[in-house]
Amino acid sequence: MAKSVEPLYERVAVEPLEQEEKTQGGIIIPDTVKDKPIRGTVVAVGCGYRSDDGKILPLMVKVGDLVTYAKWGGNEIELNGKKVVILKESDILAVMRD
Repeated sequence: MAKSVEPLYERVAVEPLEQEEKTQGGIIIPDTVKDKPIRGTVVAVGCGYRSDDGKILPLMVKVGDLVTYAKWGGNEIELNGKKVVILKESDILAVMRD
């Protein structure tokens, strides 16, 4: 099993934030029926986009950024016992800042 991940080009690896969901009445919604998480922490980034003239343009996100991404974007993999989503930077909707 791989110990690290290195996304290619404009791809980003995001570790989804698991959030316990409760209804207003206090009922906990089990993982099996919850929507896929849409926030996570960037754990790795690719080298960037290749422009029409062949130059590599860097990505806007960096390791450690808290991001919101498209609900059904990316592909889930398991890395060191944790779920990681590999997605294109264009699937990231926003970087969450303080």
